[in-house]
Amino acid sequence: MQEIYIERTAEVLKNKNRLEKELKIKISNKGKNIFVDGSAENEFLAIEVLEAIKTGFSADRALELKQEGMMLQRVDIKDITKRNDLERVRGRIIGKGGRTLQTLHNLTNCNISLHDNEIGIIGDAEQIEDAVQALTSLVQGSKQSNVYARLEKLKKGKRLEENLPIKNELDN
Repeated sequence: MQEIYIERTAEVLKNKNRLEKELKIKISNKGKNIFVDGSAENEFLAIEVLEAIKTGFSADRALELKQEGMMLQRVDIKDITKRNDLERVRGRIIGKGGRTLQTLHNLTNCNISLHDNEIGIIGDAEQIEDAVQALTSLVQGSKQSNVYARLEKLKKGKRLEENLPIKNELDN
């Protein structure tokens, strides 16, 4: 049996039946402590999903972690910057009307959530790496336009890589 502390127990309890069914585990709670009981693999996945919910994702988004190759990456803003005006830093990440978060989502194909001073990213490992780099640049003060341009360049480069035929070195 695994245990995890979650502030947002309402999101877990509201989706308890669905989480139990899809993750093949039993969920119980005592206050803000959530207990997970099941096989070791199922418990591990359930803890990952609950960590995602803890980071601010909805249960639907968190359940995307069940898919092959998907993972959760958490980044603490305080680990990236020594600035004291964290409200301003969070504002830079969210953007006006959530536009920066939406653009980052579109360019990296990752779901990004911000809860307190913690950023949660759900996506493919390679895409998460790009998203972390972009978020780090934003937190450290880079202009949004520069971050977007870099991501677009990376995306274009990956698309070109995928379309290139593989050359056999013996075919000279």
